[in-house]
Amino acid sequence: MSALHLTVLFSVAVPMGLGLLLDRIFGEPSHHHPLVGFGRYAAAVERLIRRVADGRGAGLLAWSVAVLPWVALAGSLKEADAWLGLAIDVGLLYFAVGGRSLAEHARAVGTPLAAGDLAGARQRLSWIVSRDTAELDEAGVAKATVESVLENGNDAIFGALFWFALLGGPGALMFRLANTLDAMWGYRNERYLRFGWAAARIDDVLNFIPARLTALSYALLGHTAAALRCWRTQAPSWDSPNAGPVMASGAGALHVSLGGPAVYHGHLETRPTLGTGAPARAADIDKAVALVHNSVWLWLMAIAAINVLIHA
Repeated sequence: MSALHLTVLFSVAVPMGLGLLLDRIFGEPSHHHPLVGFGRYAAAVERLIRRVADGRGAGLLAWSVAVLPWVALAGSLKEADAWLGLAIDVGLLYFAVGGRSLAEHARAVGTPLAAGDLAGARQRLSWIVSRDTAELDEAGVAKATVESVLENGNDAIFGALFWFALLGGPGALMFRLANTLDAMWGYRNERYLRFGWAAARIDDVLNFIPARLTALSYALLGHTAAALRCWRTQAPSWDSPNAGPVMASGAGALHVSLGGPAVYHGHLETRPTLGTGAPARAADIDKAVALVHNSVWLWLMAIAAINVLIHA
């Protein structure tokens, strides 16, 4: 392999692999997580800007003040020194991905569910989803957990990997902070309908390509024909333009039935059915985690290969 090929791999695939390895070994920080501090900073930005303005423009300004200075700082530090740049790339990707945490949360539901402890599974599920879990049966718990794994595969892993591949650590940081602001401000309620519009739309834009690449990855590594068919026919009916392809393809790839009615904050929401086959069971939780895990390996190998081919 030429020196140029080694340089290309070192600049993309190796830092990506190291960041993913750190996540696999250490997981998310249990104390003093940086996103907690960012959330407080973003809340302070919101309070400050709302004192003088509101609406979509104010929300866009708040998003810019909350996100762009940190991305610019990371970019400038990265350019200061090659080794510092490598450390920043690895550190920021580790900060941005949550693969181990996603698997741990899913298995914390799946283990008691498989053992017949429905109450315990419901409780652990309530920690990771916003729907009401108290009345869910075994299939309902399994379905909600598989849905969370598939959707958060994109939000917690593949979106960050995509923007890392394009822009390095600053790109992964931008994606993670934008995703966090969508979770904070992207609600369709009276308080955030206008102010949070920018956060929700920017998150949709940043996720548009990664979500479809995630859906394609799920399809390639599962029941491919069923996944592609579900993506094509079922995803357009889902409310979210990005979650729809990811969850429909994932459900088809796993050959399980997801979606359907769910209760959120006491209100029943009628959601379309996704996937094909029988309703999800406890065993399908581990299958969903494995699908995400295998997709990470697919992305890492594909990104390395593409960069070598481009510079061949």
